Amino acid sequence: MDSSEFLHPFTRLLEDLAGSADIRRIEAGGSLAELWDSFEASGFLDALTPEVAGGAGLGLSDVEPLWQALGRYVVPAPVGETMIARALLAQAGLEAPRGPIVLAAAKDLRTGPIPLALVADWALVETGERLVLGRLREASVGGTGVHNSLAATLAWPAEPQGLSTTAPSGGLRPLGAILRAAAIAGAADRLLEMTVAYANDRVQFAKPIGRQQAVQQQLAVMAEQVVCARIAAQLGCACGFPPQLAAAAVAKQIASSAAVQVANIAHGVHGAIGVSEEHDLQLFTRRLHEWRLTDGSEAYWAERLGALRLDSPAASSVEFIRAIA
Repeated sequence: MDSSEFLHPFTRLLEDLAGSADIRRIEAGGSLAELWDSFEASGFLDALTPEVAGGAGLGLSDVEPLWQALGRYVVPAPVGETMIARALLAQAGLEAPRGPIVLAAAKDLRTGPIPLALVADWALVETGERLVLGRLREASVGGTGVHNSLAATLAWPAEPQGLSTTAPSGGLRPLGAILRAAAIAGAADRLLEMTVAYANDRVQFAKPIGRQQAVQQQLAVMAEQVVCARIAAQLGCACGFPPQLAAAAVAKQIASSAAVQVANIAHGVHGAIGVSEEHDLQLFTRRLHEWRLTDGSEAYWAERLGALRLDSPAASSVEFIRAIA
């Protein structure tokens, strides 16, 4: 299937709805309603939902470019999460309610904030072997204290109540990992474009700083990491729904590692202007660091990948890697 058939209209939708002014407005506490209504009307929220349940029935490899686009525009709404939640509920014969849904893996509820929970209505919560769709108005929602972050910690007085189904193999974390990997790849690609453009425009000592060999070397490293993140995200989404644990581990480990280098180089080239409130750079780098840690950092997934290799019957690591691909 040609992904451009869906990517082009999806990108046009994001261009209309997710400009930097829209992001800043929502981060400042503005309403998500207009943006979310447009996504509901577009049908993209049911991209992964089976056709028999009224969705598009796309595979992960088909929606991966859409998730990259969400990262490229740092969309301040849980669009990818809602796609996943609706698909999981539809597979169980359940109809998801309207409204944004975030994913809460069992370990994440105990260890860290959930991205975009401050603008969500629901959370698909992993409780042992089950998934429960809980209302966030019935939960304790706590902000992180990070400037303009839309992430929040979630806690229920007891187990959340609502629509329930069996958790997929491996739980929610591998699905969240490939979603974050794709978002990192998209945001990193946008940052590379912004950084190259700035290096060509910023003049110092009568010539653009992009002509300096040291800056060129940094941009080359940045481009390398962007490509690595993109390929890793594609690999993570290439093995079906839900993804293979090993594929998700590779995708998130590489993307999270790339996120650090991409953000650091972008700020290094931009200098002081990049950390200012008025510049768009920080809209992207803040999210790269947030997504890097969400659903497991590079260290977490490196450990999981190592354990999978040790448990594998493959005679060599090359055979193990080929089995993932």
